[in-house]
Amino acid sequence: MKPLERLYQAARANPRHIILPEGDDPRVAEAAAELTAQGLARVTLMNGPDLPGVTAIRADSAPDLPQLAEEWHRMRAAKGMTAEQALSDMRDPIRQAAMRVRQGQADGTLGGAVATTAETVRAALQIIGRAPDAAIVSSFFLMLSCGADAPIKGGMIFADCGLVIDPDAAELAAIARSAAQSCRQVLHETPRVALLSFSTAGSAKHPSLDKIHQALQIVRDQEPDLEIDGEMQFDAALDDAIRAKKAPGSRLTGRPNVFVFPDLASGNIGYKIAQRLGGLNAIGPILQGLAKPANDLSRGCTKNDIINAAIITNIQTQK
Repeated sequence: MKPLERLYQAARANPRHIILPEGDDPRVAEAAAELTAQGLARVTLMNGPDLPGVTAIRADSAPDLPQLAEEWHRMRAAKGMTAEQALSDMRDPIRQAAMRVRQGQADGTLGGAVATTAETVRAALQIIGRAPDAAIVSSFFLMLSCGADAPIKGGMIFADCGLVIDPDAAELAAIARSAAQSCRQVLHETPRVALLSFSTAGSAKHPSLDKIHQALQIVRDQEPDLEIDGEMQFDAALDDAIRAKKAPGSRLTGRPNVFVFPDLASGNIGYKIAQRLGGLNAIGPILQGLAKPANDLSRGCTKNDIINAAIITNIQTQK
């Protein structure tokens, strides 16, 4: 069974409650209808049309708006927020959806078809917050290679391709650990993690490689049983024969299913090359490290992109 089919199957077996705050966008409304019709999620649609089986909420006139604003004011009063500002903020559907998830009214939220990434991520960070065991909030793309002519088939995690611009060693280590956990959760596979760069096993010297070596040591100290290695060029990571030649002492026992890029530039470029030239299906960016799931969409997303991201959001709620 293909990875995406397995995810759909898992979602149908345990449909969770997802809030889609941008229901006034036709793509989002259509996705809400299909998610509900296929039994993939229980959906609350904000500011959208009335749809069979879908809970509808108007963000600016919800009966519990004062209570949501009161909680937001309590959270931010020490930073100078007034009650009036809190009420204004909670009329925003992205923020209100995040608050509803924080309060347990839903399991996760998915926005960004209309709102910017900055708006979506800021609401998630400020309102839902970071998970207690996560050192940093980062992101990943689920890359699916399922084409008939694909040289390698299956799912892979690419991180971080959407959020952390220039991680230091500790942040890179945290991204790697979160990506490994995302692999367990989303792909249901034991993670094998490659820390990517332009060099393999010390074939070059540069401060950027020192950062990767430090990150590797941090991860190994924190999770000694995690299969991880680097620094490593992509071909050496992907191909067992090349890896055996370039890095004969590598701890990787097979092809990695988690690829960690050294910075956002390389990660973002890498996933788009894989998507546009390699034909891989890219789902994301999916946020990792939050206390509860809240994910971002591209403003150029399609209905199917929204459905796929909602499925991942569903899976993230299933501990």
